Amino acid sequence: MRRFNEILSSLLVAMAIVAPAFSAGAVGVTLRAKLDSAMILMGNTTAMHLELVQDKGATGVFSIDRTDTINAFVEIAARITPDTTDLGNNRQQINRDIILQSFDSGVYVLPPVLYITGKDTIESNPLTLKVIPVKVDSLRDIHDYKPVHEVPFRLLDLVPSWITDYWWIYLLVAIIIAAGVYAYLRWFRKGENPFKPREVQLPPYDEAIKRLQELKAKNLWQNGQEKEYYTVMTDILRNYIDRRFDINAVEMTTTQIIATLKQNDETRAVNEQLKEILDVADFVKFANQRPLADDNEMAYQRAVRFVEDTKPVEATPAEGEVEGESADREKEVKP
Repeated sequence: MRRFNEILSSLLVAMAIVAPAFSAGAVGVTLRAKLDSAMILMGNTTAMHLELVQDKGATGVFSIDRTDTINAFVEIAARITPDTTDLGNNRQQINRDIILQSFDSGVYVLPPVLYITGKDTIESNPLTLKVIPVKVDSLRDIHDYKPVHEVPFRLLDLVPSWITDYWWIYLLVAIIIAAGVYAYLRWFRKGENPFKPREVQLPPYDEAIKRLQELKAKNLWQNGQEKEYYTVMTDILRNYIDRRFDINAVEMTTTQIIATLKQNDETRAVNEQLKEILDVADFVKFANQRPLADDNEMAYQRAVRFVEDTKPVEATPAEGEVEGESADREKEVKP
């Protein structure tokens, strides 16, 4: 009796272990792979058979359908239309054939084929494929080359072919770069634009008077902008002196400008009023002083007077020339 109980207990334990396995197999998905031939000649093909067992109505995707190779040396030459077999008990088997081909000799371990269904990924068993190299008959398939004649050495042979074949492209790029550098040095570095129509520049006197009138119309010092008012005014005068007398007043200090204009016969007489303007402007710009309204108006009047007093004088004909021209005209009128 004791012996019978031991046997019965063993059977129950075995059934408890085996039953879940059968249950899982009944509702799970299995994928098995095998090769028609595990050994092929280089360049030949073999079929990989895939056997997928799953529930009816279940769907999924093979990873092998998303690539053209199994690995770096084995390619997929073709895919055969799958065949479905009804296994009963709401189960079915899908058979697929994948044609493999390789042009490299060696022994290759093929990775498992994956089948993705829902959130589950099923793997097949890995396979091994041996690709045998094709033997070459040296007497029939390999022939001697024609005799090679020695070519004389040329210095051009030292230049790489990627230079000699495309030299014209490099020459064109060099010309474009040279043109760009020239344009930069000639125009753009100086702030000029050769493609923009040049504006006709007014004579120095006309430009200065025009800019002074525009300055007055802005009413800067009336709105508490004395510093900007004097900055613009001195810029107008410096630019005028630069263009009118060919003196680089834009880069000079007030002291240098006054000392230079003292040596000029045309500006010696009006030099003092320019000094008054520049001195007041320096106090405003650098000492943050706020002059009175009368001082601001006086600075403007002095600037206009300086430009008017240094205005270029148009040449007039001499008195003798005028009289001579009048006499000639009288002779022409007389019969």
